[in-house]
Order: sequence, then C-alpha cells, then structure tokens
Amino acid sequence: MDCNHFAVITAKDNGKSLSDKLEASLQMLIAEVNENQQRGYSVNEKKIAPILLCALLSILVVTTCGCTTSSQSTKLTVFAAASLTDAFNQTAQAFEANNSGVNVTFNYAGSQVLATQIKQGASADVFASADQRNMKTVQDAGLMNNSSITVFAENKLAIIVPTANPANITSLSDLAKSGVKLDIANSSVPVGNYTLQMLATASNNTTYGSDFKNSVLANVVSQETNVNDVVVKVALGQADAGIVYKSDVPAAYQSKVHVITIPDSVNVLAKYYIGVLSGSQNAQMAQNFINYVTSPDGQAILKSYGFIVPPTAQNTTTAAVSSTASQAITTAMT
Repeated sequence: MDCNHFAVITAKDNGKSLSDKLEASLQMLIAEVNENQQRGYSVNEKKIAPILLCALLSILVVTTCGCTTSSQSTKLTVFAAASLTDAFNQTAQAFEANNSGVNVTFNYAGSQVLATQIKQGASADVFASADQRNMKTVQDAGLMNNSSITVFAENKLAIIVPTANPANITSLSDLAKSGVKLDIANSSVPVGNYTLQMLATASNNTTYGSDFKNSVLANVVSQETNVNDVVVKVALGQADAGIVYKSDVPAAYQSKVHVITIPDSVNVLAKYYIGVLSGSQNAQMAQNFINYVTSPDGQAILKSYGFIVPPTAQNTTTAAVSSTASQAITTAMT
C-alpha cells in the first residue's frame, strides 16, 4: 500500500464528511496490516507511520480543495416579450461574457401571458414588456421595483407577405381588398392592440376612408397569442399578409417573407418597458442586466434587429453610470 491508494479512495469518496473519510482510510490500513500478519509477514512500524501520514494528507488535500468540482454561478431569469427573442439572446451572450459565472435564462411569450404568469407566482428577476399596459398590471400587483422601470426600446408596425405574394399586396390599403387572408395578433397581445390603434387612426385618414378598419378586420382569418406565430403562418403561406413589428422577421424567415412599410402618418410607436421584479433573489445583477440593455452596446444589438433606440435609454445609461460612480466614491470615503 502507498499514498496513491489513499488519493484514489479520498477522490472517490469526495462529498463524505472528514470523519467518514478518515475512518475508511484507517480501516483500509488496518485490514492490510492484519492480512500481512496472517501471512506471517513482519510489520515494520517505520513503514506504517508514513503511510498513515499519507492517508491523513490525502483527506486534508481533498477537503481543503473543495468537496465539489462544480463552480458557483448566478442564474438570472428574464421574462421577455416574444418579439425580443433574437435580440435578447445575443444580448445575453454579451452580458455573460462580461459577467463571469452569470447564466441568463429566458421565458419568451406574449407580454400578457408573462404578466399573468408573474402574478400567479412565477419566479423571475427581470420583466421586459412590449407595452406599458402589461407592465402596469404587474406594478399594480406590487410585484415590480418601480424605480427600476424604464423604456429601453421602441418599435413600429409593418406588413409582411409571403415572398410569392399571391394576393399582390403592395401597401396598407390593399389589406382592405375583398378576399385577402390576414393574420394578426389578438387584442390582448401588445402588437394586436397596436394594430387596432393603427387601423383606427387610418380610418380617420381620408386616404383610407372611415370604413377602412372594419374592412380590414373582416379579412382576418386568424388571431395569434404572440407575434412570432404571425410571422410563421405568413412564411408558411397560411395567410396572404400579417401585421407585425418592423423588427419581427428573424433571419430564418427573411427569405420567405417580404416587409411592407406602414406610413408614419398612421403608424404606432410601440414602447418597450423593462424592470426588476420585487421578488428577485439577484436584484443587483438584474439591475446590471438592465443597465447593459440600455448601454450603447446593448442598444446597438437592439438596433441591429430593427428596434428603435429611445432617448430615455441613453438618459438611463448616463444616470446608471453616475449612480455607480457615486457609490464608488461613497465607498472609498467610508
């Protein structure tokens, strides 16, 4: 028997208490001594002493170095509107690269679904909503850190049609043509609510006429619970057109759909809100994530996916940097 035997034993038994490891090692040593005596071999105390010392050192090394090989990490859970999927996935990669040990996980869905889940007790650190209405419902339930809430992105509506464009749709006015199969999100979803607002505004515009909204809605063949489903159905040719956010055509579908701009005169400017949930177990890291989203790097990612950078995002970044600097000065002076 030599030191290697004990190194193997202690490695295999990693996770046991120190006393258990010591007992196992000593029992192993005693068993070998007894076996040698039974065979008539002499037992040299000078040889046993260093082996016993090796046993103890092996245990101490394993115990001192740590009982587990896994490193601690911080899990940050973000509930985010479905339209943020691609942009936020890239944002998380950049944030994790700058914050060792942090693992950002997402729950993407319609903002109204996320708000309901949070109010029903779902655990999360950050909530990013595609409108103020759903953010407010979570606020009213007392589940948001209100001072952390800020507008971090803006968006506009657009029309998408299959690349083949069988209904020959080229403008907003074409959505009112008889026989057009239109897919939109339902009114409980932010993009669905924005769609109704846009159609109402267009109906008050002489270019489209007072009956425009009713004519368009008569062509609706399906209403989805999140905007991504609208994109998929149009890409698959299950509808002649769909109304989505300008940012909502991921790379996988860009060759399958064509985007048609809606005039600013009737379009809606959607505002995205983000904040830390009051029940967050990692409130500071959650705020750090928001600070990154509103930073120049975070905003550049959002812009690359078609989102509009709001002035408030830059103001928030400046305020966050100033706050951090103030905290550092205060800490240094105490």
